[in-house]
Amino acid sequence: MPRLPTLHGFLRREQTRPRRRPAPPASALRRERRALLRLREQKLRDLGGLSLEMYRRDRFREDLLLERCAELIGLEARIHELDVLLGAADRAPGLPKSARCECGAPLLWGSRFCASCGRPNAERAAESR
Repeated sequence: MPRLPTLHGFLRREQTRPRRRPAPPASALRRERRALLRLREQKLRDLGGLSLEMYRRDRFREDLLLERCAELIGLEARIHELDVLLGAADRAPGLPKSARCECGAPLLWGSRFCASCGRPNAERAAESR
């Protein structure tokens, strides 16, 4: 008597998971992040100019401002994703940790203040006392 194929073997083939794509190299992520930051700065300036012109002409269009703000939020979300990916890629064992400010920005060697937020460098402040 011929043996019929079972449903169990068919279902097992259906449940195979797709392969995960490898993460892009860190250099490509940094390049995309820099391009997105430049685009974000340009769009932020455009948004400021747009709101100023609306105020000058006394023609406020909330829908247009909301659309431009949504574009900026989308850009910032992608930049955050890239920061997370780069943070995972940068955590290589054996490398010395760089000094960081409370805001998260890297502190340059010998600097007394954070270039990003302006806070005094805690290590340098302790040395000068």
